Amino acid sequence: MEKKTTQNIMSMDLDEIRIMVKKHGINVCIIGIGRIGLPTAITFANSGLPTIGVDINQELVDMINSGNFPLKDEPSYEQLFEEVIKTKKLIATTKIEEAVHNSDVIVLSLPTPMIDKIPDYSALQSVAEKLGNLIKKGSIIIVESTIEPGFVENELIGIIESSGTLKAKIDFGIGVCPENANPGEIFYDFNNRPRLVGGIDEKTTAIILEVYKHVFPVELVEMPDCKTANAVKLTTNVFRDINIAFINELALMFEKLGIDTMKVLDAAKRKYNFQVHYPGSGVGGPCLPINSYQLLNSARHVGVKLSMIESARKINENMSDHVVKLTSSAFKESNNSLQNSDILILGVSYKPNVKDIQLSPAEKIISKLQNLGTNVHIYDPYFSSDTVFGIKVEDNLDDILPKMDATIIVTDHDDFKNIKISSFTKMKNPILIDTRGIIDPSSAKLEKIIFRGLGRGNF
Repeated sequence: MEKKTTQNIMSMDLDEIRIMVKKHGINVCIIGIGRIGLPTAITFANSGLPTIGVDINQELVDMINSGNFPLKDEPSYEQLFEEVIKTKKLIATTKIEEAVHNSDVIVLSLPTPMIDKIPDYSALQSVAEKLGNLIKKGSIIIVESTIEPGFVENELIGIIESSGTLKAKIDFGIGVCPENANPGEIFYDFNNRPRLVGGIDEKTTAIILEVYKHVFPVELVEMPDCKTANAVKLTTNVFRDINIAFINELALMFEKLGIDTMKVLDAAKRKYNFQVHYPGSGVGGPCLPINSYQLLNSARHVGVKLSMIESARKINENMSDHVVKLTSSAFKESNNSLQNSDILILGVSYKPNVKDIQLSPAEKIISKLQNLGTNVHIYDPYFSSDTVFGIKVEDNLDDILPKMDATIIVTDHDDFKNIKISSFTKMKNPILIDTRGIIDPSSAKLEKIIFRGLGRGNF
């Protein structure tokens, strides 16, 4: 890696920094170049700032440097990716030491998963331990990972300082700009959604704002500190988790009342102050479930009980049980046994139109069905011929349907919305369970399919 000349940007005034940014004189390092980190690195590089991406995954690094775009479900980035790789505006490496030492701005885009419902910040902590000895004086560290309010102030700064000789606010700056992107729509979000910026002091915040103004053509909302910015990020996501739980709970009741939840929501969303959320088989992904547990973790530390969030999590996590109950009910109506039946799962991604199974409700549903003695099969165009949850994914829907007793729609990929209802009549014992509200119950009835729709009433 070629040695680059860097400078102490903390010692510059804002006019000098603006000039440096405009002349592309700020070197940027993105640590973590996965689902969010790679689009972030591409965006920084496309703005003209020399950018290096760091990741521990050698296969991913080689893939990127060879010009092979790894995020096929983010097609809007492919052309930009090819351009910044070809022009060497973006390179990838596993060598964090050289990358950090030669950079002025270090962006952390690392995963923050959970273990046994406790947030896991080990990736951030591990990198922070290294940064103390690697960053040069004047560096700016920006955390884009989703973290609890106070994690930067109470833990991350201490780790960096204790592992090196530099002091925050004096020798380096640190701030946050929580990523605000929806997988599958990251390009749109990076170019349209406002970003939150908060630093440990006014100078750091101002520098981050200058850099991000150059990179992202969106509104930048200045926050008073890091913890407030992170609180906003979690509030917006947990709002969704709670409201999905609210609709899921209503859907369970509406089923018993013979009310179609989708009809209710279609009418309700016409009211000016109603924000529609939809029922489903659960809430997955790297954000919503984890974000709720991040707030619950923070609440425990300060002796507060967040009852509503706890209830929402319980409701959403139990939806997989309800899907299995619907399936069992349909088999009972057909006078067939679940034991040794063949059931097709349509979609294993946690959300539509992306290749991502993080905390997908499909995993729980599959496990519960297998425990009941069923033979579970999977069809998902994003994982064709892959092995997911220990099952080889089918590559042709028309070929597998005639061998099935039932189909459960778990993920509402756009491809599935175009499947003709008559296709499901090819099954040996036509049973169709729709957990995402994409099937018209009356059309299933006309085709003499035994149908169960989550929240759709007793059709």
